[in-house]
Amino acid sequence: MTEGNFVDYVKVNISSGNGGKGSAHFRREKYITKGGPDGGNGGRGGHVIVVSDKSLWTLYHFKHQKHFRSDHGGDGSKSRSSGADGKDVYIKVPLGTIIKNSDTNQIIYETLKDGEEKIILEGGMGGLGNWNFKSSTNQAPRYSQPGIKGKQMQITLELKVLADVGLVGFPNSGKSTLLKTITSAKPKIGNYEFTTLKPNLGIVEYRDYKSFIIADIPGIIEGASKGKGLGHYFLRHIERNSILLFLISSEYEKILDRYNILLNELKQYNPELMDKDRIIAISKSDLINKSRITEIGLEIEKNIKNIPYCFISSVSNFGLTELKDDLWKVLNN
Repeated sequence: MTEGNFVDYVKVNISSGNGGKGSAHFRREKYITKGGPDGGNGGRGGHVIVVSDKSLWTLYHFKHQKHFRSDHGGDGSKSRSSGADGKDVYIKVPLGTIIKNSDTNQIIYETLKDGEEKIILEGGMGGLGNWNFKSSTNQAPRYSQPGIKGKQMQITLELKVLADVGLVGFPNSGKSTLLKTITSAKPKIGNYEFTTLKPNLGIVEYRDYKSFIIADIPGIIEGASKGKGLGHYFLRHIERNSILLFLISSEYEKILDRYNILLNELKQYNPELMDKDRIIAISKSDLINKSRITEIGLEIEKNIKNIPYCFISSVSNFGLTELKDDLWKVLNN
């Protein structure tokens, strides 16, 4: 998915280096006419290494470079001198990136900690020089090993946003407005569906200099778990959030039906999402009267057990302090 300079899915071709050839040299010096074998080993081919970097937040830089090739190992030489190892190639990716083999779709590695390194493709081993094959029965071996060839692979990089809280809701339910109100983020806001086409992150400043990260996930529609409305691109960003904040507009007549649709889409996509903590926030509460607020509250308490809920308005700031308190409480349970 690409919008602006945010890229969360890309395919990259990588190649590790060949191992260097072993040498079949014999020692030749003045006054030493029949020196023994002294061919050195070939150097190792360069690895392809992935490094996680917390300063990155997108895969945009792979838009301009999709081929990475490490250097070949140097050949062995006389006097048992080994060839130089090939230079490794380092590929920096954001935290939350999944690396897959594009052919088999098998997960190779996930980046979860800053600065971690993982060899994705090993360079070929260098060949042995002829001095390694010297024995009592073969004192002048005239052969050496060639280096092992490097490997090639196409990998898929898939970014899943890491955040403490993920905003889950239908398009145009007020998620971006909430993010803009309680953080310094500046998401695109419009009175039409799918205004948000990429995840937006913001830092919520809490009491006593505490803070947590909240992510505005693009709107989910019924059938998203089957790919409708770019569902698979959006839903994967929810998997890495600690809390799911369900944002449901008070404009809907049947609030619980909308909540159950969202819950079902998440369950269909990944049943493990049901284990995450949840909070329900009824947005745009400034558009309804007190009796309607009471009615919705009673309905939620009757049908949904042990799930905190609140009423908010990002325009009038109604209920936002209570929402922050609820989120912080659940995060630190």
